[in-house]
Amino acid sequence: MSMTGPAAIPLSMLLVFVAAKVMAEVFERLNQPGIVGEILAGVLIGPSVLGWLGPNEFLAALSDLGAMFLLFRVGLEVKSSELMKVGGTATLVACSGVVVPFLMGWGILLAWGEPSNEAIFVGASMVATSVGITAQVLAAKGLLHEVSSKIILAAAVIDDVLGLLVLAVVSSLTHGKLNLAQLGTTAFLAVAFTVIVAKWGTHAMERFVPHVERHLKLGEPQFVLSMAMLFSLAVLAVWIGVAAIVGAFLAGMALAESTGPRLRHLSNGVAELLVPFFLAGIGLHVELSAFSSGRNALLALIILVAAMVSKFIGCGLGSWAMGKSEALRIGVGMIPRGEVGMVVAQIGLGFGIIRQHIYGVVVFMSVATTIVAPPLIKMVYRGVKPVLAAEPAAAEEEVFRME
Repeated sequence: MSMTGPAAIPLSMLLVFVAAKVMAEVFERLNQPGIVGEILAGVLIGPSVLGWLGPNEFLAALSDLGAMFLLFRVGLEVKSSELMKVGGTATLVACSGVVVPFLMGWGILLAWGEPSNEAIFVGASMVATSVGITAQVLAAKGLLHEVSSKIILAAAVIDDVLGLLVLAVVSSLTHGKLNLAQLGTTAFLAVAFTVIVAKWGTHAMERFVPHVERHLKLGEPQFVLSMAMLFSLAVLAVWIGVAAIVGAFLAGMALAESTGPRLRHLSNGVAELLVPFFLAGIGLHVELSAFSSGRNALLALIILVAAMVSKFIGCGLGSWAMGKSEALRIGVGMIPRGEVGMVVAQIGLGFGIIRQHIYGVVVFMSVATTIVAPPLIKMVYRGVKPVLAAEPAAAEEEVFRME
């Protein structure tokens, strides 16, 4: 379907938003996570099935905003002090969850007879976890209070930093040069940024927010300040080299203890509008070239299984000391690759290192792990008592009572 002219933007938004919400409702009624329905909505209306829409710059921008607001909203529900307590375990989980998938992806492609550089890039695409998917499931189910959930969130942030370094090394090696000084600087800045905001951001905001709020004459001063904080840290994160969503998550976490229910209510409203574009956008990228031949289809399935098993084993082993059930939850929670794997594959394709059919395999792996993970997360958290955030209406009532 070709869409041009003044109606193109609202029509695109209508198709994606309504399709995502209808599919989410269908899946919720089937007692399955609505997030899976929203991703499959993108597959349904995308080039692979109905062909109504394809990935484009406008939808990509909405998708990026959706991911940022999703992680900002999750950050608002997480205390930095609690996340720092699990930092050691999260680091171990992240490291083992990077090494095992990389080696498995690289080894499978070499055994399949593919070029070494291509095998390295496929291994790199299997490294980083898409924290947005797991975070959405955990938040929707009221499970962010669980220790395993906090480890997953912390590990996924560390994962993003490690994934950045792996990608930098892989890109350098495939071009025959490795700048250790630049790599060391990037690593230092990424780690310093994450630790400084996580450790001292909350204390700074507890002093800064009330002061600014007293002097601003704007309506919704907390929301205005929070949006400035969100976009500032997202820009800084990208400048340093990590994903914008890491900055968004850290912004939410820094503001978690200094802002009230009104900010959460407003942020939830924006997220409800934008997150479907992030989820459906993943589905829009499904590539049928993964199944261009029987051999390639088999490779796609092998890579999918390897992507799931490698994260499950790597991250599960990293948290084994916490007990079998917690290790199981952490291993499953780190499975989805989402947009992260696709970005790595896109870079490899741009460099001319990954061929189109292998690119299709990586995209299929990224989307399929994202679809499979939510039901598995729901399964391993069965029996855990949820702690849901205050209802928006109740939060509003409380604000008015205070006034």
